[in-house]
Amino acid sequence: MSRLNSFIRRVTAQRDCLDAAARLVAGLPGPALELGLGNGRTFDHLRRILPDRAIYVFERRVAAHPDCIPDDDHLLLGDFRDTVPAAPARIGAPAALAHCDIGSGDRAATAELAAWLGPALVPLLADGAVVVGDQPFAVPALTPLPLPDGVAPGRYHMYRHTGGSP
Repeated sequence: MSRLNSFIRRVTAQRDCLDAAARLVAGLPGPALELGLGNGRTFDHLRRILPDRAIYVFERRVAAHPDCIPDDDHLLLGDFRDTVPAAPARIGAPAALAHCDIGSGDRAATAELAAWLGPALVPLLADGAVVVGDQPFAVPALTPLPLPDGVAPGRYHMYRHTGGSP
């Protein structure tokens, strides 16, 4: 498969999972979280599918399209290891949805970050929240959800926060 076709499959899976997650949390109060702004495409999509929710974005360094950058009140700038643990006071309510796009070209570093982030994310989530991400999380409080039709297993991941601690 060409890199272009792989990219298309990844972003299609990402979109389909985010759309499904938005439907799943429609009746659940709370903000949405975007971990990894990148160029802002998924943040922009979340704004459109969750127009009445606050969206808090976690990013190390902003390099997004100018139209896809959150305001300062909704941007948590810095390393996830610093911003995620400090976030509850900032976001003010448990999140209904979290999107984690944390993969990099370094598989070992990405796996290490995912192993840390999964448990660290749980305290930010409402019971019943949905987590969508490009990396798997092996966290007891996160139960895998079926993927939308057409999304290949392992291409993207969806979880429901079932309560409890990491």
